[in-house]
Amino acid sequence: MLSLLCYHAFMSKQLSIRGVPDHIADRLKRLSEARGQSVNTTVLELLHQAVDIDGRRARLDKYVDWSSEELRDFQRTLAAQRVIDSELWR
Repeated sequence: MLSLLCYHAFMSKQLSIRGVPDHIADRLKRLSEARGQSVNTTVLELLHQAVDIDGRRARLDKYVDWSSEELRDFQRTLAAQRVIDSELWR
């Protein structure tokens, strides 16, 4: 019984993914071959990247440290895109 509890406590979960389109399966296979790893390892890495909140935040950090001038430029550009052309909305 103890060995069964240990098994469930330390083993990773297994997922079966059904309905994977051929073009995605082919792309995963090519990507795995290019990386020199199994499709399973490639899929695990891609899943980790997709759900890694800390990693996403780290990638987005470059936008947090804009200079004041860069922020003003961005805000000016954004403001110009938010102008409503009343002629188009008649």
